[in-house]
Parts: sequence; C-alpha cells; structure tokens
Amino acid sequence: MPAFPSATSAPHHHVTRAPQRGLRRRALTTAALLLGGASATGLAWAQGSAPAFPSKPVTVVTAFAVGSGPDAVLRLVANKLSVAWKQSVTVDNRPGGGGFIAIEAARRGAPDGHTLLQLDSEHLSALPHLYKQRNFQTLQVFDPVAPLFRTPFLVAVPTQSPWKNMGDLIAAAKKGQGAVSYGSWGVGSPGHLGGEWLDLVDGTQMTHVPFREVSQLFTSVANGDPAWSLASIPSSQGIYKAGKIRYLAVAGPRRIAQLPDVPTLAEAGGPAQVDVNSFVSLLAVKGVPAPVRAQIHADVLKVLQEPEVREKFNTFAFEPLSWSVEEIQRQAVVKSEQYKLLIQKANISLE
Repeated sequence: MPAFPSATSAPHHHVTRAPQRGLRRRALTTAALLLGGASATGLAWAQGSAPAFPSKPVTVVTAFAVGSGPDAVLRLVANKLSVAWKQSVTVDNRPGGGGFIAIEAARRGAPDGHTLLQLDSEHLSALPHLYKQRNFQTLQVFDPVAPLFRTPFLVAVPTQSPWKNMGDLIAAAKKGQGAVSYGSWGVGSPGHLGGEWLDLVDGTQMTHVPFREVSQLFTSVANGDPAWSLASIPSSQGIYKAGKIRYLAVAGPRRIAQLPDVPTLAEAGGPAQVDVNSFVSLLAVKGVPAPVRAQIHADVLKVLQEPEVREKFNTFAFEPLSWSVEEIQRQAVVKSEQYKLLIQKANISLE
C-alpha cells in the first residue's frame, strides 16, 4: 500500500481558504479511494491466497482397476466435474501394491488441488497397521476433500452349498481349526478383515485364501474352494446372475434395496455386531489451500445429487455420502481402531 504524505511534508507556501478546502476534499477523496483499493486488495489476498480453481486439467489417481465399481462411478463423477469446472478431469488408474502405487503417484502432485486421489477406508485405516515398518499414516500425508460412497458386502457361497444360513456356516466353522475356508481379493482387504471379524466374534478359526484377481475369487467360490467369500454387488453380480453363487446374508445390520430378500447377518443366524462395509472418498496431498478444498467438497456433493449419478450408484448398491471432511476423518479413526484390533489378534502383516 503506498505511503501517504505526512502533515510535515506539505508545502509551506500560503494558500487561500477556498482552494485549501478543495485540496482537502480532493486529498480525502484520493485517500479514500486508495484505502478502498488497499482494503479490496487485502480482502482478495485473504480470500484468494489460492488462485481460481481449477486453472488447468485435473487428474484423479485411483487405486482401483479399470472396470471396477469404484472406477465406473469415479469416471461418471469426473465427467460431471469437468463440465462444472470447464476443465478436463482425467482418471488415472494405478491399482496394486496395496494402494501404495496410487498413493505415491498422487503424492508427487503439487498441493494445488489439481491432483486428487481416490481411496477406500481400508487404505486410510488399515494400511498403517499392515505396514508398520513403513511408519506411513495415510491421513498424515493427505487431507480428505470429499466423500463419494459407502458399499455394503454380502456373504457369498456356491449355489450348491449345504449351508442355508449363517448359522449353518458358523456351525461348520466351529468343528475345528481350518474346517472352513474363505476367500478375499487380498490381505488387508475388507473381504479379509471382515472374515477375521467373524472369526473373532464367533470364536472360530477359518482359513483365509487371498486371490490376486476378483474374477478368479468368485469363480473359485462358485466351485466350492474356498467355501465362501464376502462380496460387493459390482464384483459378484455377473456370477450371481449366472446362478453360480447365492448370498446367505448382508454382512451388516440393514437389508439392501437391490436384494430385499437377502437377510441381515443377525436375521440369518450370525452375529449382530458385525458390520462389514467400506467407504470411498477423494483426497488431496496436504498443503492445498482451504478455499480450494472447500470448493472441491461443495462441487462433488452437488454432482452426487444429480439423478444420473444417483442411478449409477444405486445399480451397485453404493450409498452416496454427504459427509463433511471432519466426518470422513472421524469414520477413518473408528475403522482404524477396529482394524488395529483385528490385525493384532490375527497377526496380519504385509511386510
């Protein structure tokens, strides 16, 4: 802001009264304009320490493979955001490595909001306990910027399985250590940790069989080896509709509208306290200005309200979320405590 002349710096020659009033008025007017401009500049700086967003194309790195449920809905959301932002929004699939391939790719992005990261709650809450030697805390490196959805899981068995309900499955598992096997799409996945949760609550010791590919998992479940698996609708609907698997229960306290005849765990004779679900959100590397994070949050929530997006989510039984970033953090902490207990009890490690 320019310095204003002091009283001592004014000329000392004589002036008449009338011109003095005019000069004074002009000086006051000029000062007011300068002060107003300075105030406006200060306000703009306070509100806009970040430039207008987005100022260039946006990339969303995802830990999920092309064609997966999370990938499919992310692409729709990205298309909607590209229209709203008048910038291209590109999805960059980086699956594998327990999520670390995507995490490292997004971590290299500038802290300006133009690189975002799609992760699930297990990437936020289980990774620190599975990779203790790395001393990596996802939420110490990234900030949540927007929620996307929460997905339920179902207990899938072969169509020809003798088990008619969860009570039958648990009774079979109680016959001895390893009497029953269950599959998942990887160590530390919701499918794995959900099985460990059932073991802990029911006092059983089922054998976990991890698979590298989801398609291989459900083909094997359909053949009876492993005996069962947790499943999301998008990952298992193809083989379910082909009549090769059936669902014993929703692994939680509520039925889902897409499969209204499938009972809850408790209704099927299982433990009422087990609730296996996963939530997915968008994050950005720490350091993104608060106004930019707030804009991303608001714009994503608007997109999630659009009928086309709701319909797509509904197809997969994905529950759109309207959480604040603080609620994402809180939910991640709750899951972290659950996973810490399960991982310690079962002595699970990816190192």
